[in-house]
Amino acid sequence: MHFRRITATVAATAAAGAMALAATPALSASKGFAAEDKAAPSFKKYVKQVHRDADGQFIVNGDEPIAGRRALKSYYFSMTGKKLRAQRTNAQTTKRALVGTRDQGLIINRYGGRDDKWSATTARNLTYCVSTRFGTRQSTIINAMANGAAIWEGASSGVNFVYVSSQNANCTTRNTSVVFSVEPTTTSSYIARAFFPSSSKSSRNILVNATSLVNSGSWTPANIMAHELGHTLGFRHEHTRPEAGTCFEDNNWRALTPYDNRSIMHYPQCNGGSSNLTFSSYDRTGVRAVYGS
Repeated sequence: MHFRRITATVAATAAAGAMALAATPALSASKGFAAEDKAAPSFKKYVKQVHRDADGQFIVNGDEPIAGRRALKSYYFSMTGKKLRAQRTNAQTTKRALVGTRDQGLIINRYGGRDDKWSATTARNLTYCVSTRFGTRQSTIINAMANGAAIWEGASSGVNFVYVSSQNANCTTRNTSVVFSVEPTTTSSYIARAFFPSSSKSSRNILVNATSLVNSGSWTPANIMAHELGHTLGFRHEHTRPEAGTCFEDNNWRALTPYDNRSIMHYPQCNGGSSNLTFSSYDRTGVRAVYGS
């Protein structure tokens, strides 16, 4: 999304996102925000247009969940109220500070004033299951997860995703034997969506539309899942950085590397430099900055 007016948020939530359905570079994000706050719909109208998963979470920014109506309302007012002007100002300040520099790619979410990341111990034991409810597609998801995880694991010895097949039959967010679950969805709003480390246990799942996953053009199942696993490690969409010039989300992040329009965390349709959603050298640098080499 872009300088996040709710009018753009609604459109992007419905149609955009790295993992939005149809998964082709032609997927569009909205064009930008209206000039005045009064152009934003009321919260009552807005909430009716935002996709809501079966578990009650609302999906914004294409593939990022917000847990519950109260949290969504806070998000709505932060994007349409007084904070908006400050965010725009901050974005422009950030842009001026970063353009032409090499000391700021990959960005990490911030939560409570800190980097949103796992402890070193947990990061080396990120256990997960893959629900049997995927049916005949389960093996496809298992392989995509393994290959996607290997991308991050190959970049940092501090990251290790552990597949626990014994928990597949009970693969839900209520299962305390795994850190997170990988479950099916039939929504037409996205291909997959994930969570951040700060998410509560009840929100720690990756939902995947398996049919869409295997019909995603130049985006391989492994790279799509690697993008989602990037979120689970705390990494934000790269295109929220002002250098992208579009699809702005917010300023709640810290830069780890120079801006990278070829990052696996950058939507190709948001002025991305690659249509393949592949892992870049700056992605490697960024994950090492957080979890070690």
